[in-house]
Amino acid sequence: MRVLLVEDESRIAELVAATLARAGFTVDVLVTAQDAGHALAATPYDAAVLDLGLPDADGLQVLAELRRRGSSLPVLVLTARDAVEDRVAGLDAGGDDYLVKPFASVELVARLKALLRRPGAALGTRLQAGRLTLDTLERAAEVGGAPLRLARQELAVLEHLMRRLGRVVAKALLEEKLYGDGDELGSNAIPVHVHHLRRKLVQSDARCEIHTVRGVGYFLQETL
Repeated sequence: MRVLLVEDESRIAELVAATLARAGFTVDVLVTAQDAGHALAATPYDAAVLDLGLPDADGLQVLAELRRRGSSLPVLVLTARDAVEDRVAGLDAGGDDYLVKPFASVELVARLKALLRRPGAALGTRLQAGRLTLDTLERAAEVGGAPLRLARQELAVLEHLMRRLGRVVAKALLEEKLYGDGDELGSNAIPVHVHHLRRKLVQSDARCEIHTVRGVGYFLQETL
């Protein structure tokens, strides 16, 4: 899943981005309110982590504009403002949760996952296809109860295919979800991940297989 992190303190941004990446998220990092507004309008993020003390505007303005456009994107406000009135202002502006600096990395990840587990949000708990089970919280796959070792990007591809079981997932959508703006993306990156994932599903007798719709994308189908 792809998350936008808006934070102008470089050290904090590095730490948060690394923490979220270890938890399986693809992270874009931006510094200004203006850039954040443009990115939120153009990119299908699954969630955002938003600092309020940005150099060009208050982060609350970004949040308010996002809600004015009718977006229900989960937003975790991350800020040094710890007064009760600040928390109320952040939630009233449309924030889904509010975490004060300094914070524990494990709490940040837990709070973000909690937002994504809310009804209608992006994160379920366990997905099933054939003999294959994917725990999206633990980022672990099993076939018939035995662990299936997958690379991070393979897990991400698998999750999108399992969430849309039997339906085509566009290659362009996978690229948007799996890679941040700063990542170098080769034209064959997604096909390579799919190739490795397809082989592992066959070898483990997962009883589900990935099909390619040439020029469009891929879909996962259960087999007998």
